[in-house]
Amino acid sequence: MAATLALSLGSQAFADGPAGSKNDSAAKFRQLGQELPTPNVYRNASGAPGVNYWQQQADYKINVTLDEDKKQIIASESITYHNNSPDTLKYLWVQLDQNRFKDGSIARMSEIASAAGSRRDKAGSGDSLSYNALRRIQAFEDTEHGHKITAVLGAKGKPLNYVINDTMMRIDLPVPLAPNARTQFSIDWQFNIIDEAAVGGRGGYEHFPKTDTYLYFLAQWFPRMASYTDYTGWQHKQFLGRGEFTLEFGNYDVSITVPSDHIVSSTGVLQNPEKVLTPKQRQRLSEASATKQVFVVTPEEALENEKSKATGTKTWRFKAKNVRDFSFASSRKFIWDAKLHEQDSKKVPVVTAMSFYPNEAEPIWSKYSTNAVIHTMDVYSRFAFPYPYPTSQSVNTWERGGMEYPMITYNGYRPTTDEKTGEITYSRGIKHSLIGVIIHEVGHNYFPMIVNSDERQWTWMDEGLNSFLEYLAEYEWDKDFNILGGQTNPLDTISNYMRSSNQVPIMTQSDSIVKFGPNAYSKPASSLVVLRETVMGRELFDHAFKEYAQRWMFKRPTPSDFFRTMEDASGVDLDWFWRGWYFGTDYVDVGITGMREYTIADQDPDVESEKERKDYWRDNPQPLTEIRNKAEGRKTYVERNKSLEDLYFENDKFTVTDKDRNSHKSFLKGLNTWEREVYDRAIKDGHYIYFVDFENVGGLVTPLPLTINFQNGETEEMMIPAEIWRLNSKNVTKLIIRKQPIASIDLDNAHQTADANYADNSFPGKVSQSRLEIYKGKRSGRSLMADMLVELENESKDEPGEADGKEVPLKATDKEPAGEE
Repeated sequence: MAATLALSLGSQAFADGPAGSKNDSAAKFRQLGQELPTPNVYRNASGAPGVNYWQQQADYKINVTLDEDKKQIIASESITYHNNSPDTLKYLWVQLDQNRFKDGSIARMSEIASAAGSRRDKAGSGDSLSYNALRRIQAFEDTEHGHKITAVLGAKGKPLNYVINDTMMRIDLPVPLAPNARTQFSIDWQFNIIDEAAVGGRGGYEHFPKTDTYLYFLAQWFPRMASYTDYTGWQHKQFLGRGEFTLEFGNYDVSITVPSDHIVSSTGVLQNPEKVLTPKQRQRLSEASATKQVFVVTPEEALENEKSKATGTKTWRFKAKNVRDFSFASSRKFIWDAKLHEQDSKKVPVVTAMSFYPNEAEPIWSKYSTNAVIHTMDVYSRFAFPYPYPTSQSVNTWERGGMEYPMITYNGYRPTTDEKTGEITYSRGIKHSLIGVIIHEVGHNYFPMIVNSDERQWTWMDEGLNSFLEYLAEYEWDKDFNILGGQTNPLDTISNYMRSSNQVPIMTQSDSIVKFGPNAYSKPASSLVVLRETVMGRELFDHAFKEYAQRWMFKRPTPSDFFRTMEDASGVDLDWFWRGWYFGTDYVDVGITGMREYTIADQDPDVESEKERKDYWRDNPQPLTEIRNKAEGRKTYVERNKSLEDLYFENDKFTVTDKDRNSHKSFLKGLNTWEREVYDRAIKDGHYIYFVDFENVGGLVTPLPLTINFQNGETEEMMIPAEIWRLNSKNVTKLIIRKQPIASIDLDNAHQTADANYADNSFPGKVSQSRLEIYKGKRSGRSLMADMLVELENESKDEPGEADGKEVPLKATDKEPAGEE
């Protein structure tokens, strides 16, 4: 039964919030004025490119030879550098990314012990050494890696002075390069290709022992211009392996010489198909359509190619316009299929989608790869812009993971072959992982290959935004798609990371990120899901996100440009959101701690007295002793002595007197006209009034999506905006008035806020339901007698190798290390 609530009369106070409050409520909603750079003529306050926005351009003409016997690249390039900046440049910086693998490089020398042999830094403790790490160490011992620069020449063929600093090379210009001028120079170089499985990297070669064949995928393979920008000058922070690339757009003309039985997949458009493809292959490629996927090289032909060993070479020539990078893959193992993607674009109405893969990838690759490429372009183009390049390719180059380059992506995952039966199968997880990684890597053509963010500084600007669009594309691929961590809802997975102690803000520089995947991929992607579905709504979000993508396509945005554009195009103040999700490490955990129900008190004593009496006995039940005394027939002393009864025997404290009635009349006379109207209407309506308490346990302010469950079985959805926390970010009380009595209230039933703990999201609380498996106990322990009866197994060549991640057994030496005691 509801308690009654007397209407109070009093003055209202208005305030904008305490600017210097000792609690952090005001800080959570403080504008990002100090965190974001001051707008200027290059980047304006709306988040758009400024009136004087500029960026550099670098054009390349490259001749490269793949020496398969030596596993080596030998190449030369001519670079035309356009200085579109307002600055005069005395020198140029060039990236030598292969030097990351060089003996003594900063990347190798700064690896911590727990990260040895891994693709990602892993902060850990304890002395251990994995087989992967040992194999990597041995690979570096066996082969020297890194760019070997053999010549750096000016336009007239004269040597230029240069200095190599780890993964960067400074070229001193004989004459300073003035604004709006350009210069041309050439570089000759070579390097040993890494064994990707042993060393780990974004490119290299893969060896297939059963057929003794190879697959090559070349990335970060040529000296590339470092970026010169308006916000940081030269971006020449060393390449340590994690913070990826900051590059300039340009035009490429690349001639690739490979063994004559190889098939090449590459950035750009093939210029000489008549010289490298057979007439049958050219005919098949021309038959591809939007409804027909064709094999340009069939699985049977690829198997035959594997058996060959060409002695001659072919040169494949590709051209690419307005791309920021160039990569290619080459192998005699490749199956090649193609299908056309039609899109609503006047510039590029048709895109040729293609996949290249070995027979080891079948049958899953021919079924899903090219279709996933097309699906990605279809979805991403709706949220950003039409795909602007003529081709989009997916290449299978390793067993898992992926990497992206303009028009070409390298993607893992293959089926499993049973070594005994030869049966080929793939799990649901492998299928979803393959489709997911292709969507993700092809999606990178939009971010950062076109929306050209600075990956060396802000990984999340491409990985986070791309992962968000990947989620949307996966939802549209098939129902019940495993989006993240085996879950269909990424918000249910990211909350575990967000409540962990060992984390840093999203806005951390790429090489200093702890827990790289959740921080740079999943958390920003999840934040955008929350922003779209919960904070802004789809209409406002989708318009603003597309505005950002189209403003900055073929340009270089910074975080402030993204933040400002999302607000500018939507009209939604999001500083609190960026501050909490991107600049902090709080997490979402809000609980409903209380709910109280009231009705408006009539204040007529003849009406209220009986209500108050019932309320009293409801909240103060008769003592158990009195109940049992009465049941035993025991009477009180007064009941046995009637002469002791007086006025109070028949009248309790709720009895109404004329004094009470006169007081009520005085109350009514004291009301103003409008107050009496409000009072009478409230009494007539008889609405139920609730005060609902919320506690912000995690610290990250969030909207409160409520499901109100009424006693009559009806439900109502209610969204309380995050601004409710602006005066108190820890505890708030919300007033809810409804015609029907409420049975319960649930917070975030749809799991749309990334709440870390749903146990306190309902009031009254719910019983936690699950199932309990009964197990049979067993005794364990070593039986030496039984162990000594086991015979020694014979060695077999068919024994499987050590799995990834196993540790090498280490034995401490008796000798103490030399040094101070």
